[in-house]
Amino acid sequence: MFILIYNLANIMTPYLKKRSAFPPQITTPPDPNLGLIVTIPAYDEPNLLDSLQSLYHCSLPKDTAVEVIIVINQAEDALEDIIAQNQNTLKEAERWAASNPRPGLQFFFLHHSLPARFAGVGLARKIAMDEACWRLEKVKQSNGIIACFDADSRCDENYFQAIVQHFNEDPKCPAVSIYYEHPLQGNEYSHGVYEAITSYELHLRYYVQAQSWAGFPHAFHTVGSSMAVRCSAYQKQGGMNKRKAGEDFYFIHKFTPLKGFANLAGTRVIPASRPSHRVPFGTGKAIQEMLDHHSPYQSYPPESFIELKDFLSCLPELYNKNSNWEKLQISPTLLDFLKNQNFSEKLAELQLHSASYSTFLDRFFRWFNAFQVMKYLHFARSKGRMDIPVSTAASWLLKERNLLPKQTDDFTLLLRYRSLDRGEI
Repeated sequence: MFILIYNLANIMTPYLKKRSAFPPQITTPPDPNLGLIVTIPAYDEPNLLDSLQSLYHCSLPKDTAVEVIIVINQAEDALEDIIAQNQNTLKEAERWAASNPRPGLQFFFLHHSLPARFAGVGLARKIAMDEACWRLEKVKQSNGIIACFDADSRCDENYFQAIVQHFNEDPKCPAVSIYYEHPLQGNEYSHGVYEAITSYELHLRYYVQAQSWAGFPHAFHTVGSSMAVRCSAYQKQGGMNKRKAGEDFYFIHKFTPLKGFANLAGTRVIPASRPSHRVPFGTGKAIQEMLDHHSPYQSYPPESFIELKDFLSCLPELYNKNSNWEKLQISPTLLDFLKNQNFSEKLAELQLHSASYSTFLDRFFRWFNAFQVMKYLHFARSKGRMDIPVSTAASWLLKERNLLPKQTDDFTLLLRYRSLDRGEI
């Protein structure tokens, strides 16, 4: 006990002191070369071993030890079958880890029954990531890396190496969004499921590429299984939130405005394509709704991004304190949205505290962030602008960029968007 108190005193950071979900829970000393920890929330997950085996077969980075921390969790009021599944998952995973030791790679399992009010993927990720901070701080690796993964995901064999290499080559990088691909065919799910995930992933990629086309500088994917952060940056930005869904969007967009944030396309995460009723929105929910309604995914129409592009092209004029922003070439819908957001007051504040245009841009996009972009798109929808089939929306954007393929089915369009996200075209 005295040793534990002494060690805690040496590694206690302001974040760990005030905001960590729990004190250190893993008693096994970390490897002195520990530099990467992969964190996984697992809830009612019968196939966790598939994900662990995928990580187990990854090539290890040179001179860097890796840990995987799995938080098996349920709410205090969970159904008995979920509790039983979690207990079985824990026993099976612990037996597997004990039977498959590998130098430089360790697996640790935490089991939590969480307050019903907060139980969910956000809190589970936070528990795992906070524990990772304790582990990295203990070996004085505050710039070590914490990666987020999922209990139903797989990855390429170079997953560990690519992450470590990227952060080593860019010491100023605080975080990354990692390239991902859902399985689009196979025997695990029905043909309808694979059609649905193709449609939904096309929406995700169109949404990010359309923002970028419009001039929004922080357009990045926010997939919970496909992101990584430095331990120091994680703590500085306040750690993971406790949201029951959408935790990845709110978390990663704390980092996207920071200098050095990047896409990591040198490896691949393979999230599951399965439908789900677990959360109110997200991939699994979207797939289930498409299956229930027998219809392709509906996405944001081009008009909204065209209006966004026109508005962002006005930024040099908005920097001019003498300009009347309400008389610029801004669409009526976007104008109404800005008025609802008290833009006049915000613009005056931005102009007052910006000594240069570059400072103005930085401050502007910290306010007009990814959340504001999404709010605008939903505002336009509330004003009667209807979503359209994702293939129609995705085809429009590719045509704008002179990249439209001859075939415009969802599958072919998605392959083109994947190439875009990998930086191949």
